[in-house]
Amino acid sequence: MLSLASTLVARAARLFQAAYEEPALWTVSADGQIVGSLVCEAGIWRLSWFKDAPPRLVSYAGRVDGDVEALAIVLTERLGVPVRLESLPV
Repeated sequence: MLSLASTLVARAARLFQAAYEEPALWTVSADGQIVGSLVCEAGIWRLSWFKDAPPRLVSYAGRVDGDVEALAIVLTERLGVPVRLESLPV
């Protein structure tokens, strides 16, 4: 139950940040390694990859917007292993 509550609070915080164009930062991880970052600043979303990121993720050219959960699902399907996006304080 606590996990569900944490998930709901995290989603609400992300929606609040996106709605008010507050800066936001997420790490992107796959197979237990951080492989990139997602940044929202002034309403502009940017997905960046680190040097050793899997090529299947690096070549992603799809939509990047405020739906972080949908992006994680798309990246997971693309890579074939779970991809997690974790919000960090800015």
